[in-house]
Amino acid sequence: MRLPERWTIETRPWDDPAGRELRERQRAELDARYGTDDHEPGTPPTESDVEVFVVALDAATTAPIGCGALRRLDPATAEIKRMYVVPDARGSGVATGLLRALESAAAGAGWTTLRLETGTAQPEAQRFYQREGYHPIPAFGPYVGSELSLCYERRLG
Repeated sequence: MRLPERWTIETRPWDDPAGRELRERQRAELDARYGTDDHEPGTPPTESDVEVFVVALDAATTAPIGCGALRRLDPATAEIKRMYVVPDARGSGVATGLLRALESAAAGAGWTTLRLETGTAQPEAQRFYQREGYHPIPAFGPYVGSELSLCYERRLG
């Protein structure tokens, strides 16, 4: 018997207030973790280059508890951006649900490869992506030469 999910995932516009709140929380957490606000190589994602943005909501309260986005890199490849789950919802499957929603959207858009960058001070993210089938790759794009960046990739399908 499958138990009902404690959360739902919705596609939202990049400028959605819940999404903004989650991205601000992520930024504050990363600033604290790295001890600086200068921890993102390259151009931050924007409304003009994010093609998919999803938000996870607590099923009981509708509070936003996680998000993730896709930015096109080339006709076959997209980059996962702004994957974040609030601390109280970690370990509940929300991150996996968000990742599956992004993978499904990518496949639907015809992308066959997903890439991402995470930081050296984020061992939980490193373990999560490796567990989910993403393998380490050399730094790509704006992450080349960044001492804080670790890059991963997964072929879909």
